[in-house]
Amino acid sequence: MEKPLELKNTLNLPRTDFPMKARLPQSEPLRLARWERDRLYQQLRQRRKQAPVFVLHDGPPYANGEVHPGTALNKILKDLVVRSRSMAGFNAPFVPGWDCHGLPIEINVDKQLGARKAGLSALEIRQACRAYAERFVDLHRQTFMRLGCLGDWQNPYLTMSHQYEFVIADAFLTFLEKGYVYKGLRPVLWCWHDQTALAEAEIEYEERTSPSIYVRYAVTGGAPDDFPQNVFAVIWTTTPWTLPASMALAFHPQLRYTVAERDTGERYLIAEDLVDTVARETGATFVKQTGAWTGEQLTGLTYQHPFLDRTLPTVLGDYVTLEQGTGVVHTAPGHGAEDFETGQKYGIDIYCPVDQAGRFTEGLDAYRGIQVFDANPRIVELLQQCGALVAHGSIQHSYPHCWRCHHPLIFRATQQWFISLEHNN
Repeated sequence: MEKPLELKNTLNLPRTDFPMKARLPQSEPLRLARWERDRLYQQLRQRRKQAPVFVLHDGPPYANGEVHPGTALNKILKDLVVRSRSMAGFNAPFVPGWDCHGLPIEINVDKQLGARKAGLSALEIRQACRAYAERFVDLHRQTFMRLGCLGDWQNPYLTMSHQYEFVIADAFLTFLEKGYVYKGLRPVLWCWHDQTALAEAEIEYEERTSPSIYVRYAVTGGAPDDFPQNVFAVIWTTTPWTLPASMALAFHPQLRYTVAERDTGERYLIAEDLVDTVARETGATFVKQTGAWTGEQLTGLTYQHPFLDRTLPTVLGDYVTLEQGTGVVHTAPGHGAEDFETGQKYGIDIYCPVDQAGRFTEGLDAYRGIQVFDANPRIVELLQQCGALVAHGSIQHSYPHCWRCHHPLIFRATQQWFISLEHNN
């Protein structure tokens, strides 16, 4: 009987010692060990030392927690860029770095210390934060090396290194000596829970239900000759807690405003194009409209604050729109970016009676010492008691929240250090 034909013997296949299985869990550590033993990164720098330099700065991750898919992907993509530039003929060094300061580290150290923190000095707490950061720098370094990323892993830059801190302090003193540095108030998005300012990249928007109120301010003077008597300017806001810091009423210079009279006899100064909207939202019945003025023609008007002994001026702002509300915006320079700019323009006090924890530091007994969101219903009740509340409801809208603790944020003016970019020297 003939032997069966061995088809593989009829094929002209190459012979190789390459294994059939990759066995990556075993082979990868061996390859990485060989790179380390042969000083591959240093050899690449030596081979390319005369080549044009390509530097990719490592935007540092926090030395906080284990490496997750986001930080791993970030480092792998950087490694691909650096290697491709090296293969293209550039001297492409990569110096990894870590951010060793800030709330992400401090919050976790607070959790670890627990009740023990109360018995520690500020120096001991900072030392605990440094030890925590050092531990995760080592963990991250080993993980990134295991992922096969090449770099100067034994000489990283750390924001907590004394050399790094010295350079920052030296640069700051240089700016200070040349007169670039100043301290001033600026409104920032503030997390009252973590008690820190947040950058735009640290903000997440979530749905939130807020109060929706219409409030009247009595006109006290400065009216044009043809202006009716006993008029109230009406504003709309979703932040009743900012009313104690209300310092002016803003009108758009070109919008037309009218006095709409209710069937109850009350007269409201609102945008002409929003009369029907205000009637629908507040349940008011308007029986008559008197006059039409642009915001610019009403700049002389003054108003009485609804519950404080304060006279408010009229200001103009292009940010006032017809999209919501009444076309009149209450202005609190201590609690908003546009309000702050308006306050600066008109010389209005940047008044912010709210501390780092979001509590009122002064004001009436109804809200003093209360956290701002808890104060909302108290202020609404105060408005109702003094007859300034036109309507009260609620609105569900997208609202900025802290990405760390997911608590709603507030706008709050704080004292901060700045380096001027418009210096003459």
